[in-house]
Amino acid sequence: MTARRAAELIGTNPIQMSQVEAGKAGISEARLRHMASQYACFDTALIDALVAMATERGKGWWEEYRGVLAHGALDLGELEHHATYMRVLQASYVPGLLQTEGYIRALMAYTIPPLPPEHLDALVSFRVRRQQVLSQDPTVVFSAVIHESVLRTRVADRKVAREQLAFILEQSEHPNVTIRVIPFDVDGFGGAGDSMLYVGGPVPKLDTAQIDAMHGSVWVDAESGLTRYRALLDKAEASSLAVEASRDFIHRIAQDT
Repeated sequence: MTARRAAELIGTNPIQMSQVEAGKAGISEARLRHMASQYACFDTALIDALVAMATERGKGWWEEYRGVLAHGALDLGELEHHATYMRVLQASYVPGLLQTEGYIRALMAYTIPPLPPEHLDALVSFRVRRQQVLSQDPTVVFSAVIHESVLRTRVADRKVAREQLAFILEQSEHPNVTIRVIPFDVDGFGGAGDSMLYVGGPVPKLDTAQIDAMHGSVWVDAESGLTRYRALLDKAEASSLAVEASRDFIHRIAQDT
C-alpha cells in the first residue's frame, strides 16, 4: 500500500503519513486502529501496544532533550522506557546503563572534534537519566555480558576506574540485573567484535536490536536479524562465568585497580 493510499484511508496527506510511518509524527488511537484494520493487522496485543506507545508520545522524559541531542539518542531513551527486558553484549566499553558520570565524561573526552561544554553536559545528563529504567520498574530484566577487557581498560585514571567497578557491583545487587563476565582465558568466544543492546518490546514483534558500528548505531527490527542476535547473545552467555562467579571476578579486578 502506498503512502498516498494509506493517507487517504485515515484522512490525512502523504507527507504527514510518511512522517507517521517514520515515527516523526504522532497519530491518534482512532486513526491507528483504523490503519491497522486497513493493513489487515488483527494482532490485538500488537495493536494495543502501539496504541499505548502512541498515547505516550511527546510525554516522556527524553522530550526535554529534543532539539539538543540527536534523534537516535531520544529513540534509544524511548525504546528502553517501553522495554520488558534488555540484553547487552559489550566487548569494548561498559554498557551505557551501567556507566558512572566520571566514566561517561572520560569517554566523551575522546570525541573529535571536542564537544561544546553545554552539549557534553546534556549527553552526560541524558545517559545518567536513562539508567532510571533499571530502578523504577523491577519487572524490567537487564542482562549484561561483558568481556574482561571492558573491566580492565581504563578510560581515565584509577579513581574513575575504581568508581566504575564499584558501581557495576552495586547495580548487580538489584534483583532484576544480572551481569556476567567473559574472561580472557575462555575457550570459544566468537563475539569479540560485537557490541549490542537487544530490547524486548511490549510484544515480541516490537523487539529491536541496536548494534554499535564505527560510524554510528545500526537498528535492527527484522525477525531474521533479531534471531541471529538472540543466538549470538545466547552463545555469549554460555561462554561467560555464572552470575556469582562474575561478581567475584569483578571484585578481584576492583581490588587490583
